[in-house]
Amino acid sequence: MKRILVVDDEEDICEILKFNLEFAGYEVDVAFSAEEALLLNISSYHLLLLDVMMGEMSGFSLAAQLKKNDSTAHIPIIFVTAKDAENDMLTGFNLGADDYVSKPFRVSEILARVKAILRRVPLHDNPTSSLPNNDHLCECDGLVVDEISMLVKLNEQEIVLTKKEFVLLLFLMKNEGKVFSREQIIEQVWTDDVTVLERSVDVTVARLRKKIGSHADYIVSRSGYGYCFKKPN
Repeated sequence: MKRILVVDDEEDICEILKFNLEFAGYEVDVAFSAEEALLLNISSYHLLLLDVMMGEMSGFSLAAQLKKNDSTAHIPIIFVTAKDAENDMLTGFNLGADDYVSKPFRVSEILARVKAILRRVPLHDNPTSSLPNNDHLCECDGLVVDEISMLVKLNEQEIVLTKKEFVLLLFLMKNEGKVFSREQIIEQVWTDDVTVLERSVDVTVARLRKKIGSHADYIVSRSGYGYCFKKPN
């Protein structure tokens, strides 16, 4: 799962962004100052959302410091700030920012920009993380998904999936127990398609269930909500 750090001294902004980003399927942490952010393992995040005007250390100063560090220089940055003058935007981009969003913002705009940037960040691209060597594997009762080799096995037998089926299974397993609407699944799985009907999700789920056989019941339908991956009771 992609990890995002939100750094903003306005708690309401942090709460809004955290709630909506988590609902979109990301793992989100917040820090209420640049100094607080520096106490975290920033190299473990895939994207940073930074306010500019914060206490003693600004978002610009934090970004400049991170870009000088080999372990954090590669992390994409989106500035989310009320400083929307042209010179401020140029400063942000000159510091290596990937995007710049002015306050007040629309949540849908933030989500769209986050999604666009994270498309180019591989799911397993986290070289400085302290996760174990098998963090690229998702496993549940003999069903194993390897996101590096792109293989799926059930009780040691390989299962052949289409790209969409593989990405869907991986996404649901990485978020075990969490229900996603069809619209959310389309955003995560059909990222390269302009128009996709919600019916496509149902058809893909049906094909996937058939292919994983004995584990079909692990993909649970929540009427009126969507789907999740969950071990049967």
